[in-house]
Amino acid sequence: MASVSAALVKELRERTGLGMLECKKALTENDGDIEKAIDDLRKNSGLKAAKKADRTAAEGKIRVVVDGGVAVVVEVNSETDFAAGDSNFNNFADAVVAKLAATKEADVAKLMEGELEEARMALVQKIGENITVRRPAVIEAETVGAYVHSNGKIACVVALKGGNEEVAKDIAMHVTASNPRVVRAEDMPEDVVAKEKEIIKAQPDMAGKPDEIVEKMMVGRISKFLKENSLLDQPFVKNPEQTIAQLAKSAGAEVISFLRLEVGEGIEVEKVDFAAEVAAQLKG
Repeated sequence: MASVSAALVKELRERTGLGMLECKKALTENDGDIEKAIDDLRKNSGLKAAKKADRTAAEGKIRVVVDGGVAVVVEVNSETDFAAGDSNFNNFADAVVAKLAATKEADVAKLMEGELEEARMALVQKIGENITVRRPAVIEAETVGAYVHSNGKIACVVALKGGNEEVAKDIAMHVTASNPRVVRAEDMPEDVVAKEKEIIKAQPDMAGKPDEIVEKMMVGRISKFLKENSLLDQPFVKNPEQTIAQLAKSAGAEVISFLRLEVGEGIEVEKVDFAAEVAAQLKG
């Protein structure tokens, strides 16, 4: 094995972003051939990425791009919030949403084919965490607007008929803050309403009351539940004197749909006993 110069190690580090010792080892094993060293490192990163693939990634960022009447949105996850703040992670997230905007490919596997998947595996190797991409979506309408919360963890896209992008963005901002379940009360799934009725019936103040009184109270409380969880009935966060329905009407718009994403939704995070984990690592 040939000796390797510090300049060559530096070049490999700059090209791969990997540690000095790992770069030196790869160069030494490949007799100073930097291209072969890169190939070996990429192969190894694939192995390391595979080992990390079963680790839960529930932190990350939401990325959105709006172009005319089309918006795309995608969630890119990491294992820790610290990694999600890394510039390399954010560059990768930008590349993912850029490809989504260019291709409109909402199938994750197809979206990630080729260079994007190679970039993901290289990022796993570099930051030492599992990185995943999920929930890409394409929204098309006469008017679309989006809002991303300052921490990048919550975003919303709103589709309108009529109106303009500014009012769509205002409604999207409202949705990120208020988190309605549906656009209109009649859109609420029957099973959700049925479950809410069960909860209301089980409340202490319902006990012992005649059926007709229970029914009247039920109607009132269900009506309140629907109003609180239906976008059009909610008071606009910027102006509580105005409902979202009134805001849309004043702008000559009709709300068609919204999509709200929050980082980590639906991901089951395993609770780990930190002390036990450290003890296990020490034993290992």
